[in-house]
Amino acid sequence: MNAAAPAPVRLASSDYLRQVLTARVYDVAIESALEPAQALSRRLHNTVLLKREDQQPVFSFKLRGAYNKMAHLTPEQLQKGVICASAGNHAQGVALGARKLGARAVIVMPVTTPQVKIDAVRALGGEVVLAGESYSDAYAHSLQLQAEQGLTFIHPFDDPLVIAGQGTIAMELLRQHPGPLHAVFVAVGGGGLISGVAGYIKALRPQVKVIGVQMNDSDAMAQSVAAGERVALPDVGLFADGTAVKQVGEQTFRIARELVDGFITVDTDAVCAAIKDVFIDTRSIVEPSGAMAVAAVKQYVATHGTQGETYAAILCGANMNFDRLRFVAERADVGEEREALLAVTIPEARGSFRRFCEVIGQLPGGPRSVTEFNYRISDTRQAHVFVGLSTVTRGESPRIAAAFEQAGFSAIDLTHNELAKEHVRYMVGGHSPLASDERLLRFIFPERPGALLKFLSLMQPSWNISLFHYRNQGADFGRVLIGMQVPASDDAAFRAFLDELGYAWVEETRNPAYRLFLQD
Repeated sequence: MNAAAPAPVRLASSDYLRQVLTARVYDVAIESALEPAQALSRRLHNTVLLKREDQQPVFSFKLRGAYNKMAHLTPEQLQKGVICASAGNHAQGVALGARKLGARAVIVMPVTTPQVKIDAVRALGGEVVLAGESYSDAYAHSLQLQAEQGLTFIHPFDDPLVIAGQGTIAMELLRQHPGPLHAVFVAVGGGGLISGVAGYIKALRPQVKVIGVQMNDSDAMAQSVAAGERVALPDVGLFADGTAVKQVGEQTFRIARELVDGFITVDTDAVCAAIKDVFIDTRSIVEPSGAMAVAAVKQYVATHGTQGETYAAILCGANMNFDRLRFVAERADVGEEREALLAVTIPEARGSFRRFCEVIGQLPGGPRSVTEFNYRISDTRQAHVFVGLSTVTRGESPRIAAAFEQAGFSAIDLTHNELAKEHVRYMVGGHSPLASDERLLRFIFPERPGALLKFLSLMQPSWNISLFHYRNQGADFGRVLIGMQVPASDDAAFRAFLDELGYAWVEETRNPAYRLFLQD
């Protein structure tokens, strides 16, 4: 940040118990539910409780701290209005709180803020000012407006009243679950939430661990605590944008260093898997930051091998952009290691594809479902196939790659290769001079073992598969795109093949997209 807001009063960590108990949040916030994650608990052999802050009126915990701060302002301060810089959940919390108190709220957001977030703030009565390309630019502009107009700055995390408002989550949690509680997992951005939670829990039940959770590319708090001083990150990842903070607050750093028991960093795939876990148990979709605590619970159990313990994970937000769901769904199974991704090289010879499928059926651990298959003919000697296979337990992908090697197919494990997962899987293809007499068809395959082998068995030996794309979508059927080299003289036989196969199909040989991108 290029400028600093007026420093709020510093409080000792021990003072936060009183501050939380006297916080004013329930004019706008609800006492969120504490629900058992039954399916996840069974899988982990531990009890996992979900604190449902995703059910707040603005779908995030942020309104607690924002409102508590504003509720303690003088009538004169409220009359002049409040201001904050935010492109996310804090902005909506400030706007809602100001509307409740009858105060003007100016929300400074970067010009890059998605329209859906701008509309959400305006719907709550906030005056949106767009300034700068980044949060730092918007923050600096908000301080300028604050000075010019006499507004009160509402900090997103580094303020005692904001911290105390977030601490009411812990107050509710301990009241809702007075029984054994081994650890509470809390996502960390600037540190306001974990400071309030730790301040309350450590004052009443110090034996309960408070574990901070950060993304591996946005771990400013973990690095700061390890270094003994606040560390400013040059860049942060934006997948979990709700916790993407380059530098934590002075007060939140002090409290976290004193009270937090430890930190866990999680990656994108683990968070995507956690979003899916939450959905399975609640039928609700949380944002990436909202699922970080669940990802950390799973990692903690795997690392420590615990059984029979009780953990609480705070689902801190659910402001998920709908267009991110496709990415989350793609990465969830990899994050849970329910899918292995491999590059397998097979001879470009007739019968090789069928032998490859037979090897899949003979892999150790039993037959595997094919979750993805990408192939485009490009060489007369060998073919490179991008394939996804279902797994049952973690760490199977190296054994699967080794099994392909033993069967005579060169294989590379790409399960943890970021480039492959994010880009290469969608780029297998292109023009091919070898794809003569190619016909392109879209098929609907039944999602059952043997569906592909039936297809291959009914094909005439003289025909060749020149393109194949399939991705499991979790339905009872699979959509498959196949290029087949079939001479025009075989038209009648090809029609007979399709009739005997019995799968729904559409021919796309004349599709302009195919001609432009895939046909030589």
